[in-house]
Amino acid sequence: MTTAVLSQDTRTVGRGRPGVRSTLTRGSALGLGVALLWFSLLVLIPLAAIVATAGGEGLRGYVDTLTNPQSWAAIKLTVGQSLLVTGINVVMGPIIAWVLVRDRFWGRGLLDLVIDIPFAMPTIVAGLVLLGLYGPQSPLGINVSNSRPSVALALAFVTLPFIVRTVQPVLGELEADVEEAAASLGAGRLTILRRIVLPAIVPAIAAGAALSFARAISEYGTLVLISGSLPYKTEAVSVRVLSFIEGGDRTSAAALASIMLGVALAVIIALDVVQRRVARRG
Repeated sequence: MTTAVLSQDTRTVGRGRPGVRSTLTRGSALGLGVALLWFSLLVLIPLAAIVATAGGEGLRGYVDTLTNPQSWAAIKLTVGQSLLVTGINVVMGPIIAWVLVRDRFWGRGLLDLVIDIPFAMPTIVAGLVLLGLYGPQSPLGINVSNSRPSVALALAFVTLPFIVRTVQPVLGELEADVEEAAASLGAGRLTILRRIVLPAIVPAIAAGAALSFARAISEYGTLVLISGSLPYKTEAVSVRVLSFIEGGDRTSAAALASIMLGVALAVIIALDVVQRRVARRG
């Protein structure tokens, strides 16, 4: 009987006791309320207003938007180029993060600082820079303006830091002793990468890929100058939405925006599922 009593979990509720949900204190409840109110004002209410505007004509607004050849071309271009750029970032992001974390070389700190420039630079300025480097008067002799590669180039520029910054801290916390132990047992570099490093960083890669894709499909400023926003060729969804608004067709603009919101949510949920499954296996 004494043993049974001593073996009971006497920890306070909310102090790590498994299977028991903690209650919110007054301060926590106030903080949660303020956070939810602020999040609603910035995100939930505006999104609800867009969906309500798009649904003002029922499904007709969505059908008209999807069957409009110019809008459909913009959707295919934006989603396709965003997926392409996200795939490139999935490969290049971890490589850059690995170099910044594991290698020591002159200028490493400067490179680490430069990675964040797309975050800080206004997008229209970034578009001007890209147009100067890869436009008709390019000093490099490379002119991709008003073409599909210009769209991918602009999206790659603004989404570069996401996967790098999500993977970098994970690599920094990854114990090198585990890799050294595996190497001492005869594991090759590819085996160590596949069995030790990749399982640890895949959740971070998935999170960065979701951010990268969401950022890419919403880009506007960087695309305007270098892509030329040519209908059926280089016109992105963001430019098409602005065209609807300028033409006074707010219903079509809201419908197109809500469609892209659905696409973004679908990709983010899919990547989150992958992230959780890999984390559980790890």
